Amino acid sequence: MEELEKVHTASGQIQAHVIKGRLESEGIPVLLRYDSGSTVFALTVDGLGEVQILVPREEAARARQILSQSEDN
Repeated sequence: MEELEKVHTASGQIQAHVIKGRLESEGIPVLLRYDSGSTVFALTVDGLGEVQILVPREEAARARQILSQSEDN
């Protein structure tokens, strides 16, 4: 199993899936890590609702670069 690295923390499921789609369109596999509360509550309070975006360690730098370019545009 590949080692995964967190490249971003999204503030909910919708944002996480948009980011996941962006990275996967660049050929980077993505795993979303969240607690079950984030699927029930559509808000982020004190970490509840946050979604961690994880990618293979060897793709982490490229994923961060793609995400930073997306924020700049």
